[in-house]
Amino acid sequence: MNPFKITHILSGLASCLAASTIFAASPNVVIVITDDQGYGDLASTGNTIIKTPNIDKLRTEGLLLDNFHVDPTCAPTRSALMTGRYSNRVGVWHTVQGRSMLRKREVTMADVFKENGYATGLFGKWHLGDCYPYRPEDRGFTHTVYHGAGGVGQAPDYWGNDYFDDTYIVNGKFQQFTGYCTDIWFDEGIKFMKANKDKPFFAYISTNAPHSPYNCPNEYLKPYKDNAKVPNAAFYGMITNIDDNMAKLSKFLDEEGLAENTILIYMTDNGTSGGIKGGRGYDGNMKGKKNSEYEGGHRVPIIIRWPAGKIKAGKEVKNLTAHLDILPTMIDICELEAPEIAFDGTSIKDLIYTNGENWKERSLIVETQRIANPVKWRHCAVMTDQWRLVNGKALYELKNDPKQTNDVATAHPEVVKLLRADYEKFWDDVSREHNLTSYMAIGSDHSPVVTLSSHDWLLDKYPPYSQSHVKRGAVAVKSHWGIEVEQDGNYEISLRRWPVETDKGINDGTYGKAYSYKKAQMIIGDINQTMDIPEGAKEVTFKVALKKGITKLAPVFIDGDFQATPYYAYVTHKPKAGWQTPAGMEMPIYDPAFGRNKDGNPNAETKTSKAEKATKNKKAKK
Repeated sequence: MNPFKITHILSGLASCLAASTIFAASPNVVIVITDDQGYGDLASTGNTIIKTPNIDKLRTEGLLLDNFHVDPTCAPTRSALMTGRYSNRVGVWHTVQGRSMLRKREVTMADVFKENGYATGLFGKWHLGDCYPYRPEDRGFTHTVYHGAGGVGQAPDYWGNDYFDDTYIVNGKFQQFTGYCTDIWFDEGIKFMKANKDKPFFAYISTNAPHSPYNCPNEYLKPYKDNAKVPNAAFYGMITNIDDNMAKLSKFLDEEGLAENTILIYMTDNGTSGGIKGGRGYDGNMKGKKNSEYEGGHRVPIIIRWPAGKIKAGKEVKNLTAHLDILPTMIDICELEAPEIAFDGTSIKDLIYTNGENWKERSLIVETQRIANPVKWRHCAVMTDQWRLVNGKALYELKNDPKQTNDVATAHPEVVKLLRADYEKFWDDVSREHNLTSYMAIGSDHSPVVTLSSHDWLLDKYPPYSQSHVKRGAVAVKSHWGIEVEQDGNYEISLRRWPVETDKGINDGTYGKAYSYKKAQMIIGDINQTMDIPEGAKEVTFKVALKKGITKLAPVFIDGDFQATPYYAYVTHKPKAGWQTPAGMEMPIYDPAFGRNKDGNPNAETKTSKAEKATKNKKAKK
């Protein structure tokens, strides 16, 4: 045999053995994050009605960070979790309005794991951008199964999705699924783990439940619907369904021999949405709920289990921690290589493995802006282990006043001064780039067809971000999208009242409000063109030549003096003559008579008759 070949074979074997040794030692990481479940929405945190035995069991097996904080709403929390940096710093201070897209310069948790040889998968909710370069597949995830926008049934989501038998995006292609959304996220996550069990994996299971709309299978609704003490039977049912899925996940990890060396994290993204109403429900002994600067808006449960890592079962950490700490902690305890990142969080390895005697007290900021341009001191809290300064004025000492009812600012002016100074430093830092806009890219070879929706209008008021808004014609005004043209070329821009999959005309009122638009006007850069809308037209398509650079896409439909931006626009880059839509990028057609798809979704395996669908929904929904 050729000595050169022998040398290379031996070298290759050595590399494989070295890689297998690394992989054997590297822990898997599974993060389960639920949507709108508050601190008080678990039995193990004091709720006497809700049934969560499997999460409660996980609590006895793992560590509880009992003073753990996130943002008061979902997209900001996810941006900080993914980057270890303040949401205001990374461009995500809202859930809509073009302010939920994670700036493309940011390094994500998935990027770090991927570069360290991990398989990376996302299952469920992303909510950090639906267009290139903000999609999860652009941000380090090698396998993705997710719905659009921040919730099932929002404008960028596949039309008609309602938690049951929905159509999701699988690695960039539409695919119909049979079953309930949360079950699908866990099932797909488990498939991914099983396929990658011989090397380390990072699985991010991000449920849209128990976020509204409050739909859950009847078997989970039934135990709560007749209980007068339950604030929202479907909300509780959705959480119990998550709990059952946690049992399924734990069983899989045990049976595959993966549980010992898997870091399993269970957490939520903000305070409760449906868990407190009219004096019913459990508030966790805190003031506030989702979108509040008070404790109930951002203090959430998080459990971390890692048997091989010797994390002490049943331990509680009372020190102030946050979502900002998770990425630096994973880099630390998993011994990952990572680029230099200016984290706002820090590794909490010392708190996990010691009594924290060497831990230095710090202050952290949480705020909820939810407007186009952030405002100083708006809905904010400066936090230390002992104190909360709310909105720069009210001061609360949590140990003696967990519900934040007694403002002690006048008694402790020195504390107010110090915490105000911490906020001033924070604001001076993060506000320097509040004027930056995250632009959706067109003309990229990574995404030749781009779908834009009203969810991301750059508008000073709330845009019509939900399909229900689109149906009733809400916020029909002139607006625009922020666009980056990646390369010179010819483009086709198709304007629509309804998304492609509905297959309905611009003025059709089948799903809601009808219009009588006569003309369509294309305004992008220095281009201004107008054309008539043919009777019954489903879309109006403009062919334009665009130059590379930043621009505004601001088209309108016109009916006399009334003008409004189309809810949907489809932009196709046409670099070559005869260019066709790539296989798998075709949009399946939504048809209510067939559940989801009609003629032309190659991924659809089943069809549900209209009668079957109605019967199923009647049984399954609240």
